[in-house]
Amino acid sequence: MTTKLTKKSHACVRLEKDGRTLVLDPGVFSEEDAALGADAILITHEHPDHFNEERLRAAMEANPAAEIWTLRSVAEKISTAFPGRVHTVGHGDTFTAAGFDVQVHGELHAVIHPDIPRITNVGYLIDGGRVFHPGDALTVPDHAVETLMLPVMAPWSKISEVIDYVREVKPQRAYDVHDALLTDLARPIYDNQIGALGGAEHLRLAPGESTSL
Repeated sequence: MTTKLTKKSHACVRLEKDGRTLVLDPGVFSEEDAALGADAILITHEHPDHFNEERLRAAMEANPAAEIWTLRSVAEKISTAFPGRVHTVGHGDTFTAAGFDVQVHGELHAVIHPDIPRITNVGYLIDGGRVFHPGDALTVPDHAVETLMLPVMAPWSKISEVIDYVREVKPQRAYDVHDALLTDLARPIYDNQIGALGGAEHLRLAPGESTSL
């Protein structure tokens, strides 16, 4: 069954199947309407480039049947406003959201600096490995991955780690996310090096662009 993948700005992606929509990580670097129309929303962690309360509230109010799955630190911030519609998840949990089967992988955000305490971060494996979005961590799920949403550039990573992450996950293809801070001058460098060394097809979608999986 075909799944439509639409890249939104930075870490946000939309997945559509059977007329239903799943949105992941609509943060402040993503479009204001990034979460609108969602039947379900998944949030990987509390940082504002992944979690924006205004975008979530707009989506939840626009669709009274919409639900959110996320970790405790985010759920505590928004669950009171939407009783029964915000679900707390952690590593090892499985659930169905908007018709997508989801497995939760990972526990901690990548190390930004040893002096900064690590927060919780979870990744979401969608439909048995069709898509994996790790959030802000280089989590390797214990499952084959077809399409990896690759956090290509962040204050907590360097390109050698990104390349090694692709090698370890061994996806069929990797699409860039977490790229709002990556300038156009840098993109060809990242494209060439990850494409040449990662061992998987390396792809990039412009914000608003879609593909079929």
